[in-house]
Amino acid sequence: MPRPSGRGSLHSIEIPDREIETGNLREGETYRVALLGTESAPKEDSTQRREVGNPEPPVEEGETRTVDIEGIGEQGDGIARVERGYVIIVPDTEKGERVTIEITDVKETVGFADVIEREDYYL
Repeated sequence: MPRPSGRGSLHSIEIPDREIETGNLREGETYRVALLGTESAPKEDSTQRREVGNPEPPVEEGETRTVDIEGIGEQGDGIARVERGYVIIVPDTEKGERVTIEITDVKETVGFADVIEREDYYL
């Protein structure tokens, strides 16, 4: 494989379907990926391996934060994303809205929150 000729070089990679969790990716869109080497990685104990393979949600019940509503889900609720792409469902919001929320329920892959303050639209 040729070496990149500079900062503007583009590369494509193919990812097997079995490696992609469908639902959030769209054909024809551009996504950023990270390739992590394993040769120089330090040895992990079983606790570290568990956390990497199944990390805890990045939010806790009762926590408040300000988020941007990035989209609307199938049920009409707002969708915000925080660390590691973790999804938070926020009812009664619109795409482009910035709101302060309180986390009401935390699941492994999704959280739920209520609006406690609305900011101005900033589309």
